[in-house]
Amino acid sequence: MSVEHTRLKIAYLTAEDPESKRSWSGSTYYMAQALQKHCGEVHYLGPIKTVERRIGSIMNKSASLLLNKVVAYDRLIFVAKKHAKVAARRLAGQSFDLIFAPLGTPEIAFLETDIPIVIAEDATFNLVHNYLPQYSNLLVRSISEARDVQDRAYQKANALFFPTEWAAHSAIEDGHVDAQKVHVLPLGANFEEIPPREIAEQKKKSDRCRLLFVGLGWERKGGDIAFETLLKLEEMGIQAELIVCGCIPPEEFAHSRMKVIPFLDKSDEKQREELENLYITSDFLLVPTRRDCYGLVFCEASAFGLPSITTDTGGVSGIVRNGENGFRLPFAARGAEYAKIIADIYSNDQVYADLVKSSRAAFEERLNWDAWGVAAKKILVDMPYEARRL
Repeated sequence: MSVEHTRLKIAYLTAEDPESKRSWSGSTYYMAQALQKHCGEVHYLGPIKTVERRIGSIMNKSASLLLNKVVAYDRLIFVAKKHAKVAARRLAGQSFDLIFAPLGTPEIAFLETDIPIVIAEDATFNLVHNYLPQYSNLLVRSISEARDVQDRAYQKANALFFPTEWAAHSAIEDGHVDAQKVHVLPLGANFEEIPPREIAEQKKKSDRCRLLFVGLGWERKGGDIAFETLLKLEEMGIQAELIVCGCIPPEEFAHSRMKVIPFLDKSDEKQREELENLYITSDFLLVPTRRDCYGLVFCEASAFGLPSITTDTGGVSGIVRNGENGFRLPFAARGAEYAKIIADIYSNDQVYADLVKSSRAAFEERLNWDAWGVAAKKILVDMPYEARRL
């Protein structure tokens, strides 16, 4: 039987709970489901809970209090070594064709094995350093150890999966990884049930321009700019409202036509349905994000035919393509610029209808987990299995 038609036996190595829909915003869970459907039998080797990781967390808190510095405790060498020992113990006595490690750089860095390895991440350390809060203002030694852990893991990996060209380019140029090992596979929308294409394409704009802001951090996701956009649309004579979901804005951001939903848990059926209804009934997803390695919310919006208006930063360009499933504005753009592009689209029924259809098409073609699984299989079947079970 050819490799292409053989189900691989996959060791799914994660520090976080692989069955939790909160790990990596649900991507760890849905990635495993896609591998199971398209590639082989997935066997969970996580989560990994260690004293060393807790010590690292304490070190980070101490550095913050005493030195006003940050420690990337998940990438400390002594933590990575311990995680590798735990992983090796769980692998012992079993036969696997492949180790697949989502966000698995620390677990792979010091792992000794002859089993082919795939690491899936959304960014390199070079990209997140001084970009994301947890990797900013780091102690010098923490920077050195984080780079060492990454370099070791990337060298051991047979393949690296990134969701954007932004991240893949960094692995090749900054991490000096062989380009043949690096692959771009966009992540999918993290919903169990997606509305049928014909339903999503029938989306009509509402009588009042409904803006949906979804994000766990008001400042990081550009909430102040979203608020400015609401005010500017009103100044332009366009009735609008802003629904904020996932965070609580500071007190100074209050408006009669702004509704705040602090959090919706997708694991809860009722709350998931409420979130789905927000995607269905809104006219635009407005997230002027300041820092994002990817932005799964844009994949989810596309699944519902909801155009995204966002920022050209980080890996967002790997999801939102101008004129296809929304628009990316320059980082310096403020509410006036966001309001103008929204008003231009909203005021033209045909333009809006076309953008709804092309947003859904983006989901159908590239922003779904089946597309990820099919692309993953094409890569995995070429891995060096000759000396193993196959």
